[in-house]
Amino acid sequence: MWAGGVGSPRRGPAPAPTDDLFARKLRQPARPPLTPHTFEPRPARGPLLRSGSDAGEARPPTPASPRARAHSHEEASRPTAPPARVFTDPLALLGLPAEEPEPAFPPVPEPRWFAHYDVQSLLFDWAPKPRGTGGHAEAGSGTPALAQDHMASSDLLLEAPGFVSELGGEGELGLGGLVSPPVPPALPNAAVSVLEEPQNRTSAYSLEHADLGAGYYRKYFYGKEHQNFFGLDEVLGPVAVSLRREEKESSGGGTLHSYRIIVRTTQLRTLRGTISEDALPPGPPRGLSPRKLLEHVAPRLSPACLRLGSASPKVPRTLLTLDEQVLSFQRKVGILYCRAGQGSEEEMYNNQEAGPAFMEFLTLLGDVVRLKGFESYRAQLDTKTDSTGTHSLYTTYQDHEIMFHVSTMLPYTPNNQQQLLRKRHIGNDIVTIVFQEPGSKPFCPTTIRSHFQHVFLVVRADEPCTPHTSYRVAVSRTQDTPAFGPALPPGGGPFAANADFRALLLAKALNGEQAAGHARQFHAMATRTRQQYLQDLATNEVTTTSLDSASRFGLPSLGGRRRAPPRGPGAELQAAGALVWGVRAAPGARGAAGAEASGPDGSEVPCLLGISAEALVLVAPRDGRVVFNCACRDVLAWTFSEQQLDLYYGRGEAITLRLDGPPGQAVGEVVARLQLVSRGCETRELALPRDGQGRLGFEVDAEGFVTHVERFTFAEKTGLRPGARLLRVCGQTLPTLGPEAAAQLLRSAPKGCVTVLPPDESGRPRRSFSELYTLSLQEPSRRGAPELVQDEAPKVALLPSTTKQLLQVCLNDGSGPPGPGDLAEERTEFLHSQNSPSPCSSLSDEAPVLPNTTPDLLLVTTAKPAAPSAGREMPPAQDSPGSPSSCEDRGNPTPELRASFLPRTLSLRNSISKIMSEAGSETLEDEWQSISEIASTCNTILESLSREGQPIPESGDARGTPKSDADSSES
Repeated sequence: MWAGGVGSPRRGPAPAPTDDLFARKLRQPARPPLTPHTFEPRPARGPLLRSGSDAGEARPPTPASPRARAHSHEEASRPTAPPARVFTDPLALLGLPAEEPEPAFPPVPEPRWFAHYDVQSLLFDWAPKPRGTGGHAEAGSGTPALAQDHMASSDLLLEAPGFVSELGGEGELGLGGLVSPPVPPALPNAAVSVLEEPQNRTSAYSLEHADLGAGYYRKYFYGKEHQNFFGLDEVLGPVAVSLRREEKESSGGGTLHSYRIIVRTTQLRTLRGTISEDALPPGPPRGLSPRKLLEHVAPRLSPACLRLGSASPKVPRTLLTLDEQVLSFQRKVGILYCRAGQGSEEEMYNNQEAGPAFMEFLTLLGDVVRLKGFESYRAQLDTKTDSTGTHSLYTTYQDHEIMFHVSTMLPYTPNNQQQLLRKRHIGNDIVTIVFQEPGSKPFCPTTIRSHFQHVFLVVRADEPCTPHTSYRVAVSRTQDTPAFGPALPPGGGPFAANADFRALLLAKALNGEQAAGHARQFHAMATRTRQQYLQDLATNEVTTTSLDSASRFGLPSLGGRRRAPPRGPGAELQAAGALVWGVRAAPGARGAAGAEASGPDGSEVPCLLGISAEALVLVAPRDGRVVFNCACRDVLAWTFSEQQLDLYYGRGEAITLRLDGPPGQAVGEVVARLQLVSRGCETRELALPRDGQGRLGFEVDAEGFVTHVERFTFAEKTGLRPGARLLRVCGQTLPTLGPEAAAQLLRSAPKGCVTVLPPDESGRPRRSFSELYTLSLQEPSRRGAPELVQDEAPKVALLPSTTKQLLQVCLNDGSGPPGPGDLAEERTEFLHSQNSPSPCSSLSDEAPVLPNTTPDLLLVTTAKPAAPSAGREMPPAQDSPGSPSSCEDRGNPTPELRASFLPRTLSLRNSISKIMSEAGSETLEDEWQSISEIASTCNTILESLSREGQPIPESGDARGTPKSDADSSES
């Protein structure tokens, strides 16, 4: 305590001692600075005592201040350099498990509001990380944890170090773990590539790991006005940039401008996409200069290193080769023959002749062709002198040519265990099929000594050469090769010896070779090739015009009319490409209260959310793979809060997205984007109490659609209406629960907490495109007499023959109705109408017209050129079989008949067009009824037209067929 004097806080005599704690506290001097509490270890200095204790510790001289004395031991004992922290979580002091830190939000790729063309562009990194020992980033975690459990040996395949075995039942790696393979029309995650344009699934098995966006330069730049810039960046290395400005007429009469951009570096991912001029800083009417554009789009790229590319025709050809080196439609696959009791490489290579089981398998797989004079893809086989054998196996699948190197068809060298002439071809194939006869030993991939063979498809024949022949399949791939489809069923089969098994095996082989391109060896080879192309362009194909000099002249395609006035806020959300947000995603819906996700794993995965006019994808940037995808036409609804959004899609499944940034900003952008590209809407959360009799007051069917709402109940007061759809019941989605469990919850829960999707404006229930696709497959059974088309694509119902003829009369150029042989393969309208503009688009007049997300389901027929009329059925308006000219008139009606049909045909055509336009505004459920009504009306009109000009039928002839001359004479 101070006694007074200079520097004392008080003047006068020292205060008398007192027991009043409040007075003593007021007399204390100012507090010294407090020492923050940490969990850093202190040097050993005797027993650890509580802070402020007086026992057992050597202390420095007691300072004047009691508060300073209480903390003085911390100041004296603190080391000069802070050591490593021992505790990362205070719960560890109590012996509790440490809390896992929340995953961070992935950074949004630069530039903002850039509409990416494909998935590879979305993963483009301006600062790519070096490849680790685990292989390519895309394959680093391509093997799911559950796949390790299936690496045990089987009678087909042995486990081997450095290889991953797939014995069946693994499924597809998706969000939160393994998921069941998608059903058409949904795409597997590994098959998603292009985002700006529709990517349809046209066969039962999709081709995966293909960079289909590599054709971007050919489609939008090659042969059009654009400019290329090349240079050597200090950080990125050799760089090639292509720029092009596009102009599109808007519906309001203005002009919309956007910039298409390609940035190529030595990494195998390329930045491809579009940015709207409205998302860029204001510029002159003729557009931004190349320098200003690149400063906004590619801020990490040094503009000083770029030079204008030369006008040589070699430049665009080289860019085509550079971009499309990953696209190949010619593949070679090796086939090894393993007899009963064999298992080693030497034994398989030394099989001179093929057995009956092997020949049966080869016949199923492809066609045996004569090599000499063969003009298609030969896969390094000799087609002139027969030095590599006289025959080989060749086939085509999904626009790919496949040549097989069959071990028994390649030249055999006696007394040579290595069989180098055979191994020279099969050993250089990336994918090898190992065919096993019954009784052969399990295959071990380490017995094959090759640097190129990364994927082995082991096929075991059961009961070969019998009517009950079947096959089982197992897969072995290197650890740096990502997983690929199609997924195998549990046990790897059995598969019947039919076309479906052939398609699965060929798709597996093509996908395996494409996936192996991500392995370390092939990735390094492709990177070196790409670097050489870029180095040559930046060194030998440039002019002296720098980017600054080029800006004075402007790009040739940057000129044009005056740009339209800005469309207002949110104009950048109307791009056709994929806009990106950083999210944390989890399977299942959590609801507004943030409950646990309904999926098996509630953990959140950092992802990039990409939403284009066609698709919605979630990409894990750490793994470089798509973990979730769905078409925008499959989006049903969403529930959102300030930082979270629950998205419902397909048949009612859900995912939860948590977004970063200011509250409500990112969520508002995502919701606005979904409103533009989908037909979904916001859900409603209802808490429905029970009445006095314990009823909720509404009824639902097995699909979750509300069929009846009782009057004057709580359900009616809250706004529940017939046609609404239940998406969640008591916090769980309907697909997770199932119909029976959902009904039990509704009967037993004290309060009915449901998430409801309201009906559309006309009161009809909302369905996704996938559900309508399923309905189209079920439609033949409801119509009674279907006509089916055999093809790789899913089967659909065709129109009745009478309706076919009427539509041909209405839609052809006056030619008669063709027979069934003239009709091209028919598909439902939704497989062909993605590019048609939506009649009720929610975009503004100045916005670009996006494709119709949920097209009409009207069936369309397409006429082929007229074929000979033999074997055709006689249309109702033709003469009887006894008439002399019946054979000639069956294929082509008389000119008089066509002339009489023509005015009515035009009128009928306009009527059908009007019905179609009106049906386009109806809900998707009701369009099936519209189709039925149109078909019935067409049959009636056609029957009336066929009777016109004919005599009135006598004696009750309902068909109105005129009598022949012979019949008239008899009467």
